[in-house]
Amino acid sequence: MPFKVFLVEDEIVTRENIRDNVSWEADGFEFGGEAPDGEVALPLLQAIKPDVLITDIKMPFMDGLELSRIVREKMPEVKIVILSGHDEFEYAQQAIKLGVVEYLLKPVSAHDLHQVLQKLSAELEQEEKEHESLELLWGQIEQNQAALRERLLLHIVVGAVSPAEMAEQTQLLNLNLTGRWYLIVVVRIELSDPRQRFNYPKYEKIHQIVQSVVEGDPDIFLLKKDWEELVLVFKSYTRDILEGDKERIIDQIKQQSAGTDCRLVIGCGSPEKQLVDISRSFIEAILHIQEQSRAAEPESGLEKSEWLWAEKPAVEEYLKSGTKADFDNFFDTRILPLARTAVKSHIIKVYLFMDVLLTTARFVIHLGGDVLQILPEFQNIETVLSYIKTIDQIRDCTRRILHSGLEFRERSVNFPQTGMIEQAKEYIDRHYTDPGLSLSEVAAHINHSPSHFSTLFSQVTSQTFKEYITQIRLKKAKELLRSTAQTSSEIASQVGYIDPHYFSSVFKKKIGLSPKQYRNKPRKESPAPGG
Repeated sequence: MPFKVFLVEDEIVTRENIRDNVSWEADGFEFGGEAPDGEVALPLLQAIKPDVLITDIKMPFMDGLELSRIVREKMPEVKIVILSGHDEFEYAQQAIKLGVVEYLLKPVSAHDLHQVLQKLSAELEQEEKEHESLELLWGQIEQNQAALRERLLLHIVVGAVSPAEMAEQTQLLNLNLTGRWYLIVVVRIELSDPRQRFNYPKYEKIHQIVQSVVEGDPDIFLLKKDWEELVLVFKSYTRDILEGDKERIIDQIKQQSAGTDCRLVIGCGSPEKQLVDISRSFIEAILHIQEQSRAAEPESGLEKSEWLWAEKPAVEEYLKSGTKADFDNFFDTRILPLARTAVKSHIIKVYLFMDVLLTTARFVIHLGGDVLQILPEFQNIETVLSYIKTIDQIRDCTRRILHSGLEFRERSVNFPQTGMIEQAKEYIDRHYTDPGLSLSEVAAHINHSPSHFSTLFSQVTSQTFKEYITQIRLKKAKELLRSTAQTSSEIASQVGYIDPHYFSSVFKKKIGLSPKQYRNKPRKESPAPGG
């Protein structure tokens, strides 16, 4: 599509000469209109929205400079070309201040305008491409953000995120989950004809209905768990409003889906006061659906809500005091009732697997272990979940995870102090960039008094707390000095030093060279003392 150009010139002969003798199309432009002065031009410009404005300076009523000021304010993307019969520096100076892209002296030839238009056409095409690329990039970023928000919400819903991680990640993803009451509704889509295994258009129709019902409500979040199950997360500051929103949304979904060839089974969980407890509401919603669908009932004599959570403290207790020989009995009495349901519900399977995995991970971390090394399942959760289809597979996977936790417990039992110090070092490694990181803060993290922690740290590491944190900071500083062009002051700030002069002093004392000398030192030389 050609770019639009608009001409403002009070001399009719000059205006017609420019209009009729310039090959606009050849330069990628369409002549969009003309006017004899700025006052007449302004409403036309706002209607036509040209890409380029060519205007004379000296005109009656509203001159070119005043018109340019208004256009620059109201239509900043328009490129302005000034025509003037006055070779005066003052006009050129004012035009430059207004952001005019070209300043041409009269009489203007067709060749002069041809060169200017070619240049402007190239600039506009480049800007158009950059704008399209930027829009595409922002679209991709928003899609990625939306996918990350949905993934985080799902992890929150199944109880797979700690409170600290929840606070950090919701802020990072600009996800507002602030409220005093929370509730889950699960919508399961069943085809009216049970012989149909899958029908994309019918599922998509229900997805669109639910999306349209909740769209625009900041207190309701829709998770498309899979084609057959949708999850709605409700939040509110009062329980009454929460319950009212739930009933209203469910009624609207039922009414709008009444004419479709699908049956909806809707399960509701109980309201919860804490976001960290929302997984209770989620599992209750799943059980509510199973009751309606006449799914398998638990074989335990416990009430459903109690049965649902019976395995959680049991897993913790097994990891603390159980043995490998106890596993089969433990699984049969505490895990098997939920496992029977898990093989029929993907979401229950996710919950069970994540609960066992996260409980074991917390246990390992508490003992000072490396979770990714001890529990490799963390690196391929989705693959593991896709593999699990039978109770025997659930048993084998649970055994593998819990046995890893027991084996690490046995390795750590004779070295409890080492485990605690490893926790402390891990915390320091994550927070050394904070200038305010203190011994008291790290001691509190591992539930020790500062004095006891200081003594214990020195005994285990043969370093004081201050020596260790200085070592970590200077190691990172050396990496940055070698691999970036950042200044010494910038690097000091990045590794936890407020005062760049103090950083330089510490660096020279420990490494034997100033930061500048270290950066300029040829790498083939032998390292300086301490380096």
